[in-house]
Amino acid sequence: QVQLVESGGGLAQPGGSLNLSCVASGAIFRIVSMGWYRQAPGKQRELVAAITRGGTTNYADSVKGRFTISRDNAQNTVSLQMNSLKPDDKAVYYCSAYDVAVHTEYWGQGTQVTVSS
Repeated sequence: QVQLVESGGGLAQPGGSLNLSCVASGAIFRIVSMGWYRQAPGKQRELVAAITRGGTTNYADSVKGRFTISRDNAQNTVSLQMNSLKPDDKAVYYCSAYDVAVHTEYWGQGTQVTVSS
């Protein structure tokens, strides 16, 4: 089992910045990738960004150049720096971790991000 605890999020103005962090605990040695997903009201959950243990990253087209995902393997954390926020970025953001041993994606509890003037 892997447990994920998120922090950060909140309210930002358009063009502003926020940082999300997620700490993993439990069977962390089995995690091969971590990432952030988001779900806006009435929409499906979508990938925002992901990063492998080796540091390979993947971003949704809508956030490329604005968001940066990073990972600290020693601290078992993954962070998402969000710059140049837009109202369309408003959603609940979820941390995820993929456990290769049991082919399971684990999820955090979610944190709300609101972008509004």
